[in-house]
Amino acid sequence: MGNLWKRLPILIIVLTACALQVEAQYFRNSNYWKTHRNELTIGLGASNFLGELGGRDQIGSPFIWDLELSQTKPTLSVGFRYYTFEKQALRANLAYGVLAGNDNLTSEPFRQDRNLNFRSDLFEFSLVYEIHFFKEQLGHIYDLRGVSGEKSSRVGLYVFGGVCGFYFNPKADVGGTLVELQPLNTEGQGLPDGPEEYTLYQIGIPMGLGLRKSFSKQISGGLELQYTKTFTDYIDDVSTVYYDNEALAAARGPLAAFLADPSLGKIDGMGATNSQRGDSSDYDAYLFLKFQIHYKLYKYRSSSKKYRTRIRRQKIVF
Repeated sequence: MGNLWKRLPILIIVLTACALQVEAQYFRNSNYWKTHRNELTIGLGASNFLGELGGRDQIGSPFIWDLELSQTKPTLSVGFRYYTFEKQALRANLAYGVLAGNDNLTSEPFRQDRNLNFRSDLFEFSLVYEIHFFKEQLGHIYDLRGVSGEKSSRVGLYVFGGVCGFYFNPKADVGGTLVELQPLNTEGQGLPDGPEEYTLYQIGIPMGLGLRKSFSKQISGGLELQYTKTFTDYIDDVSTVYYDNEALAAARGPLAAFLADPSLGKIDGMGATNSQRGDSSDYDAYLFLKFQIHYKLYKYRSSSKKYRTRIRRQKIVF
């Protein structure tokens, strides 16, 4: 009996630890995440274009190997995220960015002699599905309420992919004035023996990855990289071959003829009818790199003030 009394404090400590562990496990594994399955997101960052114009000092190449950092422009976005499962979410996003390219910025001979430039505002609405490999933590590493000490340092990581619709409108800089290019049919779009006219409304496939870190119970921040593959080659108004410049001038005027072929004349045959102007085998793409703020919208299962207070105080894994 004496040994039992001596072991009683140890038994109490073990039972208490087990109870705390069960409680922590309950909150981690229960449907608690559904109380904050809705989330607002605001993003601010940079955009860049991947297409025919500008690029590195080499022949054009696909994907990010042809990125021209000097043409980085601003972007911003707002979004709404809904967690369908604890580590999966559906996100609707509205973004604005500026895309630009300029052949004057590269020393690659063909591009430099071609001497084209463009700038376009881009408005994108996307719907993507996210998979969160692990989610950011907040609070003590052992998730014990009221315990001070070492803080969790885990950063959340997710990937996403989906579909988007976007609007663009390429313009060229002519003496400080931006001129819309699509109505000028610079490659003979819609003219005899020319390609079809392109529309300013297109679709794409956004994909990427993101990192997240909690700042408080409801607010977290992070960095997201998005690459969008489109199904148009005309974001920069360049895709196929040169159209007959005299015929273009007669149909659309001298400004259209000039913007179709402002080449510098360093390469023989540049600007000749049916000579290469772009590369229609590669569709255009663009990049967004954004710092984001996420705000969780809590939905309580009870209107009880006592229940809401207990939920707010509970330190669990998000």
